[in-house]
Amino acid sequence: MAASSNEFARYSCELLSSLGVCVARRMFGGHGISLDGLTLAIVADLGGGEMLWLKADDDSRAQFEAAGCQRFVYHAKGKAMGMNYYSAPEEAMESPQQMAPWARLALEAALRARKPKKISRGQVPGRPSKRGRPSAPDGQ
Repeated sequence: MAASSNEFARYSCELLSSLGVCVARRMFGGHGISLDGLTLAIVADLGGGEMLWLKADDDSRAQFEAAGCQRFVYHAKGKAMGMNYYSAPEEAMESPQQMAPWARLALEAALRARKPKKISRGQVPGRPSKRGRPSAPDGQ
């Protein structure tokens, strides 16, 4: 009997535990795996069974490809659509220790992809906005 989707997602979180406590949440028929609110992996079945897909980017893509990892590609409206996730190396699926360097690559890619918070016009970075605060009385 095959493991349930939730069991595989929990196991994937265990594999990524070298980074800290990961959380798996249902999304789009699979799971998103995040650390401190930052998505670094997904669990999805693209037709060959559930797999762990790790976040990648231009800085890490070559390492995933050199290890024989496959890019996450799905089909929508008759078109192949790729995402910046790669299958985890087979040997890394054996233990958190073997997954650790790959988990680190995924976390680093997720950190680089994080968009900076928008700063309101006239606001100084690091200083709270004055909106919503009562004005000081005259002379003070």
